Amino acid sequence: MKWLFEHLEGALVGVATLGGFLLEAIAVGCVLFGVVKTIQLAIKLNRHHYVDFPFIQLRTSFGTWLALALEFQLGADILATTIAPSENTLIQLGSIALIRTFLNYFLNKELEKQMELQERAQQKRMTDQSS
Repeated sequence: MKWLFEHLEGALVGVATLGGFLLEAIAVGCVLFGVVKTIQLAIKLNRHHYVDFPFIQLRTSFGTWLALALEFQLGADILATTIAPSENTLIQLGSIALIRTFLNYFLNKELEKQMELQERAQQKRMTDQSS
């Protein structure tokens, strides 16, 4: 019976390692994809020749991808901790999770505010055009 649990534990370590790697790869992909999409948006917006270039839209676009990447990174860290749950590793995970949670929280707050400002500006433009 002990032999079975040792093999299952080894398999679980392999799955957690692979899962952590995949989550980290997805996080990197989110950041890179976010950069590409933000550059595409910048080019599109630049073609409209705005007097004030809309950096808010760019920050909102890229910030959304960063928030998603942070979520995947946190998942990868949790999986890494399941493999080696020492006291030091758990303290590191707690610190990393706390930092990433704060980053994600404030990033989401900023994104919400930017979207709200964007909606107000769009409503004002529509009102000004109809007048």
